[in-house]
Amino acid sequence: MIDNKLGFLSICAKAGKVASGGFMTEEAITSGKAYFVMITEDASDNTKKKFINKCKFYNIPYVIYGNSEEIGHRIGRGNRTCLAIIDEGFGKQFVKKFGTTDQEV
Repeated sequence: MIDNKLGFLSICAKAGKVASGGFMTEEAITSGKAYFVMITEDASDNTKKKFINKCKFYNIPYVIYGNSEEIGHRIGRGNRTCLAIIDEGFGKQFVKKFGTTDQEV
């Protein structure tokens, strides 16, 4: 199941449409560039709370899913606890894959 939902993630990364890591994800959210945010299940409670609150405030769909090692591997980076999809089309595809958000999926 995890492969099916995350298979598209590497395509987004190769297209340069992923902002990963805490600083880049936060910047994408606050600047209005983020269309979908993924937070890993193994992120700290403070990280989850911070990004959930930001996503709700800026009305950005999000999901808590996977682990930092798998997400980092999919985008060709080290461990990442959060990332933002910065393309509207790709963002819509993730919303379809994970269902409606503005809540944990």
